[in-house]
Amino acid sequence: MAFVQLRIVTLLRNRLYTHFHSLSLSFFQRNKSGDLTSIITHDVGNLNMAIGTSFHKIIVEPFNILMFGILLFIISWKLSLVAVVIIPFSQMVITTIGKSIRRKSRRNTKQIGGILSIITETLSSIRIVKSFAMEAFEINRFNKESWKYFKLLFRSDKLKYLSSPIIEMIGVTIAVILLWIGGTAVMKGGDLSSEDFLRFLLLLFALLGPIRSLSNVHLTLQNGLASAERIFRVLDTEPEITNSSDPVVINNFRDQIKFKQVNFSYEGNDSILTDISFTIPKGDVLALVGPSGAGKSTIADLIPRFYDVTSGSIEIDGKDIRTIELNSLRKMLGIVSQEILLFNDSIASNIAYGQNEINLEKITEAAQAANALEFIIDTRDGFDTIIGEKGVKLSGGQKQRLAIARAILDNPPILILDEATSSLDTESEKLVQGAVERLMKDRTVLVIAHRLSTVVNADKIIVLKEGKTVEIGTHEELLQQNGQYKKLYDIQFISESDFKIIKTT
Repeated sequence: MAFVQLRIVTLLRNRLYTHFHSLSLSFFQRNKSGDLTSIITHDVGNLNMAIGTSFHKIIVEPFNILMFGILLFIISWKLSLVAVVIIPFSQMVITTIGKSIRRKSRRNTKQIGGILSIITETLSSIRIVKSFAMEAFEINRFNKESWKYFKLLFRSDKLKYLSSPIIEMIGVTIAVILLWIGGTAVMKGGDLSSEDFLRFLLLLFALLGPIRSLSNVHLTLQNGLASAERIFRVLDTEPEITNSSDPVVINNFRDQIKFKQVNFSYEGNDSILTDISFTIPKGDVLALVGPSGAGKSTIADLIPRFYDVTSGSIEIDGKDIRTIELNSLRKMLGIVSQEILLFNDSIASNIAYGQNEINLEKITEAAQAANALEFIIDTRDGFDTIIGEKGVKLSGGQKQRLAIARAILDNPPILILDEATSSLDTESEKLVQGAVERLMKDRTVLVIAHRLSTVVNADKIIVLKEGKTVEIGTHEELLQQNGQYKKLYDIQFISESDFKIIKTT
């Protein structure tokens, strides 16, 4: 039984984790990470407890009740009928308590998800918490939610412990009624002898044990069922991004990427992109510029199908990306973004992430091309240095260069650079920019940048505003148009010139 129970729970937890990876990014935007962590740990644990305490009793106790019931009817069917009439009333009480416990258990599991979210959020942002001296605020916020969880648990326990005396009282009531009816029948010298009456009473009290045990199982199962609802709500969630019925596998990039009248909105809300059309020929560099919220990063997210277009299409070599097998599509792409995600592992493992094996020679070449080799050699353990959660032991420029080294090692034909040099100091920016230029060589590149100095050499620049294309051309052509690009250029470069003059003065 222990083997079966633990195997079921382990398979369920593994299935949940596997299913998480199949779900679309929009699912994770709708659900807090702490809540999902709670489901895979706390809710699966609740289910484990429910199965562990209930599995054996559900099989054995009904059999015991059936056998005792048959013996009671054999001894006296009249007294047995009296007991049977009272049992539905007790079942109604147990069911009512059970439903209340399930409702409270739902709130409990939701609350523990909120607590885990606070823990995850605070620990991952502990630098911000300390820099703003918000420790007292975060402690108070956690304590408030923790005591709220205590109250919810205490209400559930009050009901659970109340059920036992209620069931005992019902059992005693049945016994008193039957003692009075049976005792009267024995005194009058009816069909029931004193010996049979004693046997009946002994069997009746023996029957109350399995009934009491099953009622406790019922209450335990309510907690498990509340957790099961949350587990299977996730498992029943269908991924929004899936392969077509007959997906095409692509192994190389030959011609162009084409956006054809692409429109996009998040879950039917306000439109993010409207009628976006452009082409990136193989080997060209296309830059997207515009103010924040113009839709630049959304375009970058549509190419690897993190989201699907609302209407229109995106084609690679004439094939709609929705017909291309997802893994083969994403293996064609290398993405370097402003938000660098690294793992609490060695430098070598982070650079080789996505590779089947770690080849130190190739990793070293990639690190050198990304201007990262010098700082890696200076670390205590070199490529074996553990960089901490999210690369916390590295500077921003070092993390960015590791991400570029990872992309160089992956060697994708199509490259997406999303603000790859933003938020860096001048020295780090020069090192990263040099690495980016090596990475871009002989590749088809989509560049997203706020700093226009990084896109002046692009083959084509698209200016976006409020999700629409307002200008298209080269750097020189857009300056001559004297439009939105010229305005952004003047604001940025005049501001930088003024800053240099002030600094020199």
